Amino acid sequence: MRTQLNKFQRCPWCGNFLIHLALKQALEELHIPKHMTVFITGIGCNAKMSQYTECYGAETLHGRPIPFATGVKLARPELTVISMEGDGGSYGIGLGHLLHAARRNVPILHITCDNENYALTTGQASATTPQAAITKSTPQGNTIPPFHPVHLVESAGGSFVRMVKDKEMQTLKETIKEALQFPGFAHINVQQTCPSWKRW
Repeated sequence: MRTQLNKFQRCPWCGNFLIHLALKQALEELHIPKHMTVFITGIGCNAKMSQYTECYGAETLHGRPIPFATGVKLARPELTVISMEGDGGSYGIGLGHLLHAARRNVPILHITCDNENYALTTGQASATTPQAAITKSTPQGNTIPPFHPVHLVESAGGSFVRMVKDKEMQTLKETIKEALQFPGFAHINVQQTCPSWKRW
């Protein structure tokens, strides 16, 4: 368990600041002990969130926080287990893990920080990038229709699936609290601000 937090490595005005604050407030208001919380992240701008949260945590491979979190929950079902990934991890490389966790109703909370691009690698198109959006990998405009995160997870059997904007702090916090108390798989898609690369 970390006792000293690392220096924040985020762009100014990044939505991860708001998501982090809402998550921290939700855990505090529900009186969930730090030593009973495990926070698993993948790779991306949000990945260091596990290092900035005073609980047990792990930074895993891209697209792989859900299987890691599933293993933790199976081994220690009494723990509160939270996994977090960006849209590239959740709806791209880790999509199979997300859909099967929803289908199996694994009792963890999964938060997707959806800034609609691969921001850590300077703004390439992802599975949620809107059509016609100009990115580093789509200089003529994105031609592929984006996934709709809520419909996608609901189609796999997810019964707690929510979409919230990062700037709606009160709603975001309350949604996280509700998800943490849900007895099965809970997925929150946070529509995240990305001032450095999301310019549509």
